[in-house]
Amino acid sequence: MQRHFDKDIEDIKDLLLRMGAMVEDSISQSIRALLERDTALAEEVIQHDDEIDKMELEIDARTIELIAKMQPAATDLRFVAAIMKITPELERIADLAQDVCERAIELNREPPLKPQLEIPRLAQDAQLMVRDALDAFVRGDGKLARRVIAHDDIVDALTEQSFRELLTYMLEDPRNISRAIRLTFTGKYFERMADGATNICEMVVYLVEGKMIKHTPATAE
Repeated sequence: MQRHFDKDIEDIKDLLLRMGAMVEDSISQSIRALLERDTALAEEVIQHDDEIDKMELEIDARTIELIAKMQPAATDLRFVAAIMKITPELERIADLAQDVCERAIELNREPPLKPQLEIPRLAQDAQLMVRDALDAFVRGDGKLARRVIAHDDIVDALTEQSFRELLTYMLEDPRNISRAIRLTFTGKYFERMADGATNICEMVVYLVEGKMIKHTPATAE
């Protein structure tokens, strides 16, 4: 019975990692679509979002079935609880990648605004945080998870810096307003991806250390 239970856990873990890989790809492609002004690529990312939604539903169903069939030990219960929290975070991150692509399509209908420095950095940081969050989960690495959580403050500062820069463009010329607002939204989407990575890492710390650190300081160790 325990071997069967362990296999079920591994199967769910594999599903989550497949979903994570799909989400990472959506982030990467959304960044490319935005920076390269590639409308066709943006539309492709949007179309693929349904696959990630279906993966979330499958993981939910498998997890609920596992709880119904078994009486898991405390450590296994932590794993199940972590999965049930991490999966919707990944789905939300994929939705944010779709939002980036929708703004990219709109921006491609107008001439580009002045070169942006903060938004590409925001995109890169958000992407790396999601990747490291998944690595922390795979490796059961609480220290890496805490480093990702600590890095969220840098992303917040970049988001604020990006907003100030875009605000100056809006004040310089009213014709910049619509593009600057869309880019402001885009920056916020990447910040929320980083928040999602942070939430995943909080669950990794819970899984590894048995500590709930949400709403409490969780410095890198």
